[in-house]
Amino acid sequence: MPVSTACTPPSPFRRPSRRASRLRLGLLAAMLFGASTFAVAQGAARVADSAQARTAKALETARQQGPLALHAFFIAMPKGGDLHMHLSGAVYAESMLAQAGADGLCVDSASLSLAKPAADASADGAHCADGQLPAAKLTADQHLYDAMVDSMSMRGFVPTPGRTGHDQFFDTFGRFGALSTAKHAGEWLAELTDRAAAQNEQYLEIMHTPPHARAVALAKELGWNGDFAAMREQLLAHGLKDEIAADRRSLDDALAERNRLQHCGTAQATPGCAVQVHFLYQILRGNAPERVFAQTLLGFEAASADPRWVGMNFVMAEDGYLSMRDYTLQMHMLDYLHRQYPKVRLSLHAGELAPGLVPPEGLRFHIRQAVELGHAERIGHGVDAMYENNPGQLLDEMAARRVMVEINLTSNDVILGVKGANHPLPFYLRHGVPVALSTDDEGVSRIDLTHEYVRAAQDFGLDYATLKQMARNSLAYSFLPGEALWNAAGKLAPACAGQSPGAAKPSAACGDFLAGSEKAAAQWEQERRFRVFEAAH
Repeated sequence: MPVSTACTPPSPFRRPSRRASRLRLGLLAAMLFGASTFAVAQGAARVADSAQARTAKALETARQQGPLALHAFFIAMPKGGDLHMHLSGAVYAESMLAQAGADGLCVDSASLSLAKPAADASADGAHCADGQLPAAKLTADQHLYDAMVDSMSMRGFVPTPGRTGHDQFFDTFGRFGALSTAKHAGEWLAELTDRAAAQNEQYLEIMHTPPHARAVALAKELGWNGDFAAMREQLLAHGLKDEIAADRRSLDDALAERNRLQHCGTAQATPGCAVQVHFLYQILRGNAPERVFAQTLLGFEAASADPRWVGMNFVMAEDGYLSMRDYTLQMHMLDYLHRQYPKVRLSLHAGELAPGLVPPEGLRFHIRQAVELGHAERIGHGVDAMYENNPGQLLDEMAARRVMVEINLTSNDVILGVKGANHPLPFYLRHGVPVALSTDDEGVSRIDLTHEYVRAAQDFGLDYATLKQMARNSLAYSFLPGEALWNAAGKLAPACAGQSPGAAKPSAACGDFLAGSEKAAAQWEQERRFRVFEAAH
């Protein structure tokens, strides 16, 4: 449906008055596109003291009382899903250190990183090298334990000359790299979903890199010739798809372990069992072209064969040498492979850049190429949008195409130093680009999704209608399979026409429709949760 650009978002620099907040309640709901924009606007205008209006007033009261009151408000708010999170980066350092101790790993006290012991090490890590100690004994030294937590996260980090938040953030992954993802993925999924359930989240779309050693070996063997079609044919002919079985087993094992730890399907099931999980296949773009192409092809094949991979994404620092040098080439790879596998969905990290991090020329085209050449349906970060060539036209194009932006406020701050007035979120809102809040790497950043809602309310003065729409967008623009509950015009699916979304007893036809669509069912459940949440205010 057409999106009005006549309204501007709330100023990020001043606290809105109660009267202004009530006015924006209807205006922003109409401005922001989402699967249920029409319902939000109609509901707000219909009854001034409706449950949503009362909840909006409760948010304004919490805003006046400060961040603790905002946290208490937002932790219970139905948030839908987190569409931008990396599996290993979402785990807190304390969990990893405990797992390192159980695995017999070592701690290098000089580099403050985990290390593998010698091949003949005993179970208690007795064969750690000089300068190392068994991770199992780390808790006996509180100072070293604290230093390891700091080293593996952004906790306590203060930038110094020559040492930026960007450096600290990306270095953390190498410091816990000795820990086996394959061994602990199930534990990590249990941690993430239990945390999500505690914040009234329903769905996680988790970026994860499965086994791809075969793809790497084939890329090295076959080399790079720049002919996408020929390379695809060669890779497939040499058994690239054989690795899909290993990818499938890795997900089977991780999900089975998650279910075991959370006692899913039993009377002792933890709340995290109810959080739905799908995966995005991570491509490591900071590698040589032949390797990136081989892994990307494997990702397309895996996503075509296993529905648990609902899409793909390119990861690693966007400002890295190879990431910058080959950015356009990688978008051409996606353009070619998208035509071979048109059903595979794409969300791309693009525009996770800031002035000074790269030359000015590097800020001018990444988001546009991701949308126009890379076929991205969602953009992760999109921080440099206003530095792109003709940014207003780009944002209007994204709004028209319904390309959603995954907003990661804390990540953008700690990595890029971009926050407040320098963040493009208000411009996305002004142009009607759909947005949703997400965490990126909540373990490394020491946050959760509730924290991001608090930050959005504080830093940008966003009101309840806007934040509620963001939560709805997280499901409407997810890659959950099935037809959406609302169409592009904001009307309910025909089978549910005339129904009250979230009602306990939908009609038989609507119930059948919901049973056949994961996305619509999740959206219906979110509306039920909003009913409960708003009734409490």
